[in-house]
Amino acid sequence: MTETTMDRPVTTDVVDPSAAPSGTAAGSGSGRTYDVRTFGCQMNVHDSERISGLLEDAGYVPAGEEETADLVVFNTCAVRENADNKLYGHLGQLRASKREHEGMQIAVGGCLAQKDQSRVQEKAPWVDVVFGTHNIGSLPALLERSRHNQEAELEILESLETFPSTLPTKRDEVHSGWVSISVGCNNTCTFCIVPSLRGKERDRRPGDILAEVQALVDDGAVEVTLLGQNVNTYGVEFGDRGAFAKLLRACGEIEGLERVRFTSPHPASFTDDVIDAMAETPNVMPQLHMPLQSGSDAVLKAMRRSYRSTKFLRILEKVRDRMPHAAVTTDIIVGFPGETEEDFEDTLRVVEASRFSSAFTFQYSPRPGTPAAEMEDQVPKDVVQRRFDRLIALQNRITAEENAAQVGTVQELLVTAHSGTKGAETGRLTGRAPDHRLVHFSVPDGAAEPRPGDFVTVPITDAGSHHLLSDPTAEHYTLRESRAGDAWDRAQADSCGVGTTQVAGTQPGQVSLGMPTMRMDG
Repeated sequence: MTETTMDRPVTTDVVDPSAAPSGTAAGSGSGRTYDVRTFGCQMNVHDSERISGLLEDAGYVPAGEEETADLVVFNTCAVRENADNKLYGHLGQLRASKREHEGMQIAVGGCLAQKDQSRVQEKAPWVDVVFGTHNIGSLPALLERSRHNQEAELEILESLETFPSTLPTKRDEVHSGWVSISVGCNNTCTFCIVPSLRGKERDRRPGDILAEVQALVDDGAVEVTLLGQNVNTYGVEFGDRGAFAKLLRACGEIEGLERVRFTSPHPASFTDDVIDAMAETPNVMPQLHMPLQSGSDAVLKAMRRSYRSTKFLRILEKVRDRMPHAAVTTDIIVGFPGETEEDFEDTLRVVEASRFSSAFTFQYSPRPGTPAAEMEDQVPKDVVQRRFDRLIALQNRITAEENAAQVGTVQELLVTAHSGTKGAETGRLTGRAPDHRLVHFSVPDGAAEPRPGDFVTVPITDAGSHHLLSDPTAEHYTLRESRAGDAWDRAQADSCGVGTTQVAGTQPGQVSLGMPTMRMDG
């Protein structure tokens, strides 16, 4: 095994083409198939788009659904304990596949790889490559080197090698894209391992961000999500406290960009200028994901979350005063060390007052290397489970009530490519409302069917526990075709030679800033 743990970039070994294994080209995937499997948060999802883009840039092609891929890449999370079990369970299942599939490679990257480093290959020695959060761009070279040397490669950088957004990207959705505005985090939450894995916050320059957004729009996207561990501290590295609000307003000036979202802000850093920018910029959507974590001030203090429940509720009050129809989602941890029954009741009270449209709820699990893991008064598992069940029941009731309040409203939906688990059975398509609620809708008989990326305006006719429904009549259904729908057609034509409409125009040139080139056949 070749192991490299570095605090600075190094020059990758150059492989002699004449020495490349039979059937491969040096430095290239040469038509080898790949499958990227993602565990974790939106940052991991975005990193996986970069990984896919890098692999395709190196000559790899996506594996079919029933096909055993030549390369399987796990992009991992380390926030919760079950992430470890999930990864090693998947690796164990692939061991037999690798024995049966000659030349197959397995790579592990992301936060868990950054944390565990050589432990991954100690527990799963059949893994070929381990790489960290700071050197995604090294993956193709590490894979080639592993094939050439016929030994495992481990490379973990202790600081960022290159900003991820400079890397090639294969977007999951033609109509939408993630744009990283920063990486890393300067907070010291006692339960969180992210700062030690992704480093201190590093901010991109506004011009680079806006150029990438423009490139996405030029490529057909109508929606972008600005992404960072703590988006509303954006600008700290270059000394501009108002930089995030200015960035939102600047996105409002980009022609063709119809929806702007962001995730995730930190309540301690949430300022009125951001609320004003959200309310006054038409393409910034009335949606806010803001992690609460706990409604108990004592627990928030133990977590080193530098806000209290009253400030959190005051922020929501201001948001809803400026944007009455805004939907707010959150993250909540149950069973943090030392959490008493009274502390948990405080959380229930804040959740009731906040009226979240949905919540991501987690049972606390200690992560080695975090202060909380060493705290006394760890809450017994059975107590955590009971509290968790009560919180879920409360939030499910609130979600159902908030969804029911949407019945009778008229919503413009951005149509997605995924119709849900029951789409084939019900015949409904799926879209996202401006506030990001999921809506399953039917197309009236005789009406034109939208493409992913198009917009439809429909009335909400019913509500489920976690989604909305629309079964409009023809007179209450409006389709607005979009550039994103056209881009979806081009992507379909590029992948299988058949599109749903005739696309005119010449072959577009190379798209910069890591965006993929769309090729139009014929």
